[in-house]
Order: sequence, then C-alpha cells, then structure tokens
Amino acid sequence: MSWCAAVRGAMSVSSAMARLLLLLCAASGLLLAAVASIPPPEEAARMARYVLHSCDWGALATLSAQEGLRGRPFANIFSLSDGPPGPCGGSGVPYLYLTDMEISVQDLEVNSNASLTVSLAQTPYCRKHKYDPQNPLCAHIIFVGSIVKVNDSEADIAKKALFTRHPEMESWPKDHNWFFAKFNITNIWVLDYFGGLKIVTPEEYYSVKP
Repeated sequence: MSWCAAVRGAMSVSSAMARLLLLLCAASGLLLAAVASIPPPEEAARMARYVLHSCDWGALATLSAQEGLRGRPFANIFSLSDGPPGPCGGSGVPYLYLTDMEISVQDLEVNSNASLTVSLAQTPYCRKHKYDPQNPLCAHIIFVGSIVKVNDSEADIAKKALFTRHPEMESWPKDHNWFFAKFNITNIWVLDYFGGLKIVTPEEYYSVKP
C-alpha cells in the first residue's frame, strides 16, 4: 500500500469515527432531552401519556377465574406499547399481544375488566434521580378499564406499535393463536407528586399533546 493510500485510509477511519461520535452525541442528547421534557406535576394528563409511552411493560390485574382463586385479584406482567419509541408521543392506547393459553387472558374471557399499572421505575429517569419505585416522584399511572380485541382496521397499528418495541414477538409460536388487543381506558389515576392521586378523564388524556 502506498503512503498516500495509507493516509487516505487513516483519514477515512478518522472520519467514520467522527461520524460515529457525532451520532452517539446526538443520541445522548435526545435521551437527555426526553428525560428533561418530563411534564410538570400540574399537567397530569400529559404525565399519564408520557409515562405510558416511556414504558415497555406493565402490571395487568384481573379477577381470577382459576380454580381456588376465583374472584381474587391476580396481577401479571405484560409487554405493551402505545406506538414506536421516540419523541412523537404515541397514541396513548396501550396495545398488547395475547394468547388464550395465557392464564390472565383466561380470566379476561370470563370478566374483561382489569387495571393496568405502568411506572417510570422501569426507565433511566428514576434510577438517575435515585427514586425508589414507591416514591411518588417516580411517577406511575393506574388505568382501569377492559381488554378488547382490536378489529382488522386497527390490527396493523397495534402490530407496528408492538413489534417495533418487542421484535421478539414476531418469532413467538404461531400455534399459540396470538391476537392483538388493547386496553379500553375508562378511569385514570396519576401519582407523580406528593399530596395524593390525581384523577384524569379519558377525554383529557386523549386530548393532550404528549
């Protein structure tokens, strides 16, 4: 290799490294901007949208239909998404990918009512500020409503929302008869500051810009 070619190669590597560093800085900036953009406590509806969009999973509580547990509360973890990750804010609709083989889904077939809790404890925000998950400043949202299967026109939206965050889902066993569902929200409670829960209506929730 000639001296000139070696210099050009070194410059190319340096240029590539510089571009990579710029990309990493930009990504870090976006992450810091996202953390910095957490809504203030007085904007409870925006906080609810923000927390849901920041979360990849939540605790879904049903009334058990299982023998020996019938009628008792039963909480389970489910992956969810309200849209592809990023600053656009999502739709606010919690989508899920379910199968009738799952124990909580069997509960829902008897009684579709449920509650869903999502928390910033699963994000870097609370770890950065050293907030315990039970600390109100580590905001969490409690949704109450029911689980419903999405119709054909909404299935593509649910699929994009879930598979962009949870790509492994595409490889789950086909013979499990997976289907897309959503949490139909009727009540919302926000705990993001001291002084107790705040109530947000679904109309307020869906009308705000995240």
